[in-house]
Amino acid sequence: MHVIKTQNELETAIAALEKSSFVTVDTEFIRETTYWPELCLIQMAAPGVSALVDPLSLDIDLAPFFALMANEAVTKVFHAARQDIEIVFHLGGLLPHPVFDTQVAAMVCGFGDSVSYDQLVQRITGAHLDKSSRFTDWRHRPLSDKQLEYALADVTHLIEVYQHLKAQLERDDRAHWLNEEMEILTSRETYDPHPDDAWKRLKMRLRKPVELAVVQAVAAWREREARDRNVPRGRVLKDDAIYEVAQQQPHDAAALARLRTVPKGWERSSTGTALLEVVNAALAIPKEEMPKLPRFAQAPEGTSAAAELLKVLLRQVAEQEGVAAKVLASGDDIDRIAAEGEAADVPAMHGWRREVFGDIAVKLVRGEIALKFDRKKIAVFETPR
Repeated sequence: MHVIKTQNELETAIAALEKSSFVTVDTEFIRETTYWPELCLIQMAAPGVSALVDPLSLDIDLAPFFALMANEAVTKVFHAARQDIEIVFHLGGLLPHPVFDTQVAAMVCGFGDSVSYDQLVQRITGAHLDKSSRFTDWRHRPLSDKQLEYALADVTHLIEVYQHLKAQLERDDRAHWLNEEMEILTSRETYDPHPDDAWKRLKMRLRKPVELAVVQAVAAWREREARDRNVPRGRVLKDDAIYEVAQQQPHDAAALARLRTVPKGWERSSTGTALLEVVNAALAIPKEEMPKLPRFAQAPEGTSAAAELLKVLLRQVAEQEGVAAKVLASGDDIDRIAAEGEAADVPAMHGWRREVFGDIAVKLVRGEIALKFDRKKIAVFETPR
């Protein structure tokens, strides 16, 4: 099975792919030991043409590939696109556009929550994929025929999957539903988070503003360190260590050495010294300038019961519309609508989701509609005014 390793072959393949209105794309990468994923193989296909590209080849410049990703005349089709798009964004400095994600499309078309690629291929094409090569070392050369066959199948079957889902979306007049999702998926903010926001990913119970100040500062420092050194965040400092540092607030190397989550001798390293500088800078923030702890407003009485009813309504609407419940509303959406009603600023209250679920959810919270069990199914009915 041929793998493209030269510039001339790459340019020829891209020229052939650009003749199609769409191209299916997948990547194989390794990221267990790095912050940024290490691209190891690119797979592309269109009707009548396919290509396997070795990005590790010294004779390859990926500029033609990135040009294809930016070509507005060619739709880029992925399955579960986020990590593939992240790779293109990091290496090429651009976001593929336009994009069609078959995993999202499948949820909109009623194939369930986060359906896997092999399940989708089997249900649409009847083919059974061999996934045994999924977790192999894609950096090792030469790649085996089995690996290459697996990689190519990830884009060749995707052609039929895409065509099937696209036709179904158009038939059901839901193409605009997917377009809204793709705008979020291809937003720059999705792939270029600011280090100062890194603390928001941490699930920590903080009781004092000074603890929050330390967590914010240390999380931002760790994020920059991990990016600059291209290592996983946990290689710089683990999450539980950030929490202990925030609680104990070590001023010097001796105090840092007493922490249980810090390896022995780490306090004498340059990284330990840098961490102490960050902690001391956070502790030096004037009291009146300390960040405020997030306040969680007391939910109105009856919110919990309303949320349970909304979950039943969500399942009923999802079944009726033939769409995955996860796509219509998240658990947070449900809780917010139960507590805030129409004022809830959540995805379920915007765009097509509001048309399908948000408006009827608000009616349930207001008591304008109710639910009943009728003929072994949940039914919605209007309440007497």
